[in-house]
Amino acid sequence: MAGEHIIVMPGRYGADMTRVISLNATSLYLWEQLAGREFDVEEVARLLTEHYEVDSAVAEADAAKWVARLEECGVLEG
Repeated sequence: MAGEHIIVMPGRYGADMTRVISLNATSLYLWEQLAGREFDVEEVARLLTEHYEVDSAVAEADAAKWVARLEECGVLEG
């Protein structure tokens, strides 16, 4: 949508355009790598450390925040 990568949440009667999540480059990378399969914070952290020059402690903290945000938005089942 307008050059941005987004997730549109399903609504009761189709797509709910009031529930749109915009993905930055890192979130898009993670979303593409993990689409269609179960994953945990450790898997997300592993992907971050493999793809970006980031310390494992920072990657773990960022992964936990990312997963929590997806759960909060209803994208993942908690």
